[in-house]
Amino acid sequence: MEELHNFKNEALALITEAKSKQELEDLKVKFLGRKGEVNKFLQNLTQLPPEEKKRFGQLLNQTKQALEQAIARKESSLVSQQETKLDWFDITRPGKKPPQGNLHLITQAIEEISTIFEKIGFIRVRYPEVEWDWYAFESLNMPKDHPARDEWETFFVDTQENKKWGKMVLTPHTSSGQIREMQRLKKPPIRMVNIAKCHRRQHDVTHTVMFHQFEGLVVDKNISIAHLKGTTDYFASQFYGPQRKTRLRPFNFKFTEPSFEIDINCPLCLGKGCRTCKSGWHELGGAGMVHPNVLKAVNIDPEKYSGFAFGWGVERSYLMKEDLKIDDLRTIYSNDLRFLKQF
Repeated sequence: MEELHNFKNEALALITEAKSKQELEDLKVKFLGRKGEVNKFLQNLTQLPPEEKKRFGQLLNQTKQALEQAIARKESSLVSQQETKLDWFDITRPGKKPPQGNLHLITQAIEEISTIFEKIGFIRVRYPEVEWDWYAFESLNMPKDHPARDEWETFFVDTQENKKWGKMVLTPHTSSGQIREMQRLKKPPIRMVNIAKCHRRQHDVTHTVMFHQFEGLVVDKNISIAHLKGTTDYFASQFYGPQRKTRLRPFNFKFTEPSFEIDINCPLCLGKGCRTCKSGWHELGGAGMVHPNVLKAVNIDPEKYSGFAFGWGVERSYLMKEDLKIDDLRTIYSNDLRFLKQF
């Protein structure tokens, strides 16, 4: 009886002094658990004489109830103390700001390009990045033996060939968007810019297997090369700076006639020629007047309407910005945060 009385006093003192919920939980297990002290006293009950069992049992039951009540009160007290601490929290104190990310530099470039062309009436569109051969080649006046059809240049999807549209490919260029936009609108005027991913089997310091292009198309009555030149000069001045301008250099593309490579003047010498650029100009991308056969493919009369188109790489255009010194295009997609945080 005396041992039980001492246990009760010591247990209540320990419960009162508990500093945390975990400490209180440990005491609860120690005193009231299946293998706890109270159960040990209960096991000893059978060893007492009959006349003492009743008295000892009553005292043991009172001890158990006292411990349970003390634990409940202490648990409530600990919760109240925690709430009091929260009440005293200084809500005006500046918090720790989480790390803030930013848009990928190519996403930034795409948004800037879209905004530039929107200001002169171009409508931003987007068409499939998995395309049919007819849209990617046939409709664009590319014959069966054109080098771009070679598997080395184009990714062909391993699926059943469509009887009407041919093989399925990963879009090698955004020019297929010209055809789809003319089919959608059916009749000029048309003024669109298509920005999408493209895929080609090239991978080196100036090429990646996946890249982005922006494709411009204008079709209407009396559209001329002058309109094309004015548009490219406008883009150059807006994207690169007011002193930048473009020139047209004759070239050959199957879906435009006449065709041009668009060059932009060097940011250092502005076209005069220097040690960096040699000629004063850098190649920007391809362009030209829409080939009559391309217009015929979508039932637009080339005798009544004309148009121009251009298709340039987003990455290439962005890397030509002044003071942007990136010597390996693949770095853009390396996911190296040390590089990406600079933009």
